[in-house]
Amino acid sequence: MDASVAAPSSVRPLAVIAGLGPGPNGDRTRSELEHALDRRSLAFRLHLVASANEATRCATEALERGERFIVAVGDDRLVQGVVNGMFREGSTIVPDPILGVVAAGTENDLLRTFNLPSDLDRAVEHLDGDVVYPFDVMKITCRDHDGTDRTRYAHNLAQAGLGAEVSLRAHRMPRVLGDRGRAFLGFWSAYLRTRPAEVRAAIDTKSWTGRAFQVIVGNAQFASGLRLSPRSWPGDGVLDALVFTGPTSDAYTMMPRIMRQGDHVPDPAIREFRAKIRIAIDADRPLPVVADGVALGTTPATFQLVPQQILLKI
Repeated sequence: MDASVAAPSSVRPLAVIAGLGPGPNGDRTRSELEHALDRRSLAFRLHLVASANEATRCATEALERGERFIVAVGDDRLVQGVVNGMFREGSTIVPDPILGVVAAGTENDLLRTFNLPSDLDRAVEHLDGDVVYPFDVMKITCRDHDGTDRTRYAHNLAQAGLGAEVSLRAHRMPRVLGDRGRAFLGFWSAYLRTRPAEVRAAIDTKSWTGRAFQVIVGNAQFASGLRLSPRSWPGDGVLDALVFTGPTSDAYTMMPRIMRQGDHVPDPAIREFRAKIRIAIDADRPLPVVADGVALGTTPATFQLVPQQILLKI
């Protein structure tokens, strides 16, 4: 992959925005994070946040102070919050802000696409040095619960239909079930209630209409650890759409192939589209829309490519 170089003197200190959670585990992770940064003599300012919205505010304030290197410590929801804090009125607050990502014990699908380490110490090691990657994001507008349009930036992968419903239901499951238990019950709860809808898709100047139970719009490749959009690459100036046109049972029968690192494409029951500008999705009934694990609203929804305004630290 192509990479560019940022002058290290212009991007210090790091604004580290961490959603570590309360209690002993959060305290221990914070201590490990601070020690890892100190060991590499990385100047940093640590901000502890309790929500993605708070992460958005912290990222904006850091850029307004003149800081250029923002590090998101947490899962994809927190990364999305930080990414949204980098934008104002359609452009980044400062030119070429740098985004670093540290999972710190959480699931982070963006790191999987770039094959970056998920353990804290090696992830912090990647914050050092000068190598960055020009990174695409998506600007998503969809229908909010009150009928108004809501716009949000997303960095990874969006789903409308079954996949979004699975995410919503899994998120509502009791935490005592664990991530795998919540995902398992969320899938079956959504699967048993989902039926195909009449979907209308506009991909740049092309259009498609037909029955579908799920639409994936990929900037990056993974969601919930699964390589759902294997042809996507966040930096190629393209959004990939996969429209699942077969019976809902395909969501179950394709699972072994999906778990083999995205072997579900090509398939005659999956329509593949690529857009350099935007993808618009509508249906004969509102379909839930989730991006980076965050519930955004319902269709109608548009996914607009925002090319290479952020530099990802790799």
